[in-house]
Amino acid sequence: MELQLNRMDYLQVGVTSQKTMRLLPASGRRATQKVVVGDQDGVVTCFGIKKAEALPVFKTLPGQKISRLELGGALGTVQEKIFVATGTEVRGFTKRGKQFLSFKTNLTESIKAMHISGSDLFLCASYIYNHYCDCKDQHYFLSGDKISDVLCLPVERLERITPILACQDRVLRVLEGSELMYEVEVPGPPSVLSLNNGNGGESGEELLYGTSDGKIGLIHIAVNTPIPKWEISNEKKRGGILCIDNFDIIGDGVKDILIGRDDGTVEVYGYDSANEPVLRFEHLLTESITSIQGGCVGKDGYDEIVLSTYSGWVTGLTTEPIYKEAGPGEELKMSQEMQNKITSLRSELEQLQFKVLQEREKYQHSSQSVTAVSAVPVFSVNDKFTLNQDDASYSLILEVQMAIDNVLIQSDVPVDLLDVDKNSAVVSFSGCDNEPNGNFLLATYRCQANTTRLELKIRSIEGQYGTLQAYITPRIQPKTCQVRQYLIKPLSLHQRSHAIDQNRPMNMVSLTGQFSFSDIHSWVVFCLPELPEKTPVGDSITFYFQNTFLDTQLECTYRKGEASFKSDNISTISILKDVLSKEATKRKINLNISYDINEESVGHTLRMIHPKLEYQLLLAKKVQLIDALKELQVHEGNMDFLIPEYRSILEEADQLQEEYKKQPAHLERLYGMITDLFIDKFKFKGTNVKTKVPLLLEILDNYEQSALMAFFDTAQ
Repeated sequence: MELQLNRMDYLQVGVTSQKTMRLLPASGRRATQKVVVGDQDGVVTCFGIKKAEALPVFKTLPGQKISRLELGGALGTVQEKIFVATGTEVRGFTKRGKQFLSFKTNLTESIKAMHISGSDLFLCASYIYNHYCDCKDQHYFLSGDKISDVLCLPVERLERITPILACQDRVLRVLEGSELMYEVEVPGPPSVLSLNNGNGGESGEELLYGTSDGKIGLIHIAVNTPIPKWEISNEKKRGGILCIDNFDIIGDGVKDILIGRDDGTVEVYGYDSANEPVLRFEHLLTESITSIQGGCVGKDGYDEIVLSTYSGWVTGLTTEPIYKEAGPGEELKMSQEMQNKITSLRSELEQLQFKVLQEREKYQHSSQSVTAVSAVPVFSVNDKFTLNQDDASYSLILEVQMAIDNVLIQSDVPVDLLDVDKNSAVVSFSGCDNEPNGNFLLATYRCQANTTRLELKIRSIEGQYGTLQAYITPRIQPKTCQVRQYLIKPLSLHQRSHAIDQNRPMNMVSLTGQFSFSDIHSWVVFCLPELPEKTPVGDSITFYFQNTFLDTQLECTYRKGEASFKSDNISTISILKDVLSKEATKRKINLNISYDINEESVGHTLRMIHPKLEYQLLLAKKVQLIDALKELQVHEGNMDFLIPEYRSILEEADQLQEEYKKQPAHLERLYGMITDLFIDKFKFKGTNVKTKVPLLLEILDNYEQSALMAFFDTAQ
């Protein structure tokens, strides 16, 4: 069924955080709902819509940043009490704006996630979960990794309290009291949780989750074990999921799934005859969607999807037609309400332009005064630096509340900047002198007008580590810049996984010495991404990783005084040995290092590189042929005389060139990995083979797998 939704912008508040906008239940005969939204200025705004105008119900005074906003009330009654989490405090307001609760929790960190069920309050800081009942502490749990969201299965249906934590280590933790019942492995770091159908589905135990890498799934959280129902992968490479809701926007009597992503995509999923989710509608905004909910706000009888964006816009995607249906012989007419709104907006725009002119003159006058003090404008930056599993690159997403003028990227380690289709900014590179200043990259992105979100792609080289810096300058006066730093780690292309294949040929390095559990954990965190900074609970810990570029794997097991690292890639072991030795030397700790090198692992790694190398060599060869084939085509007038292989190259020319352009230095990167593997293999034998590298590169230029394997076996 075709879904037609029209955009309506209602109101702009301050910058908003994830899950800070809700619709109050409709009261009495009036079917339209009020919107309540909290922003990072600490202001709670409640408003309704009348004749296409936003009418305020109440607005609180500014305070600490609001990190969550939820609705609550006694179980079995209308959920219309407003609760906001701000700092370490939870405040409650009635629908009229009267404050009835101010609960200062015993948390030492700011609240990151909140859920309310009757008199039960579930709060999470970075690693700590607390359950309060009637503002009295009931249960506590320390998570192994950062908590993104918290939810409780419906108590009124199940008659038991089952809290669920979404944690960054790709796990949902299901609790009972203060104890962990079980863990549910999910395909990406979960960022948001929601009850299926708004009430847990038929069983009351169905849970929807969204991940920061854009996947969506449904799991049945049974008493003893989880039952996965379905999962939607992120084939279109959309942004991460920030918010989920259930609402029947299509009007077929079945609640649809509403999704808001951090790249501004709004999606509606319905269900097909087999009860599988199907995409029915999508709409793209220019900034991240922080909250989403279905309801009726603008006009009685017209359902809509209401959403809040990062910069504070509350927007509706409504089923109400903007144009009235035309009769025979009539033109399409805009509704009277819409015409009135346009007139009112024009008048408001003229007043604002006049006010801006006045303030600008006032600022110019005061800035020329002898006693003038320049005020630095403050602005919020929402940034995200994550590793993409699909193409082994890092995505750097920068979002600012106002338009971005330019972004300067500086790196003290060699990195490649990759093309991003969604990026309309103009990039220019500056020459770098890496010896005295340590600059390997200086690039400036000049943004087009009204660009508030910029996405960059970066590929790093394992073994080379340092810092990437972004200098963000928005279009404001006086010119102000914010600097954000991102660590490029020694094993930067490794991603956390739940398990590894133990049947692969593995190399091992073991360390012993006078180091504490927190010492070795801090060294491993320095080497690898996606690890909690906090030292794990217990005496020992094991983490598994997968290399996103080569699909090789790594197992890290450590405790106080001893550590072992296993990998099927000898270069991974070599990098770890070098970096850990350096970190221990800084702390003046002696390490005893022993190795167990498996000769078969080198051939195994080369076999894993082979299909990638073969594909890239073939791609490069095809791209080199394109110009010559085009010249032949022009000369001959057609391409019938060409063999099918050359014809297909010409037909796919644009696609091949686009792919080649998107993967700069991909071939060089594979050559570099094979060279490192060659050097590392013999380094562990105590032999320096750097003089044989030119011979290796010659073999790679005329690549044959058997010749390369033979060279690795015979070189000494």
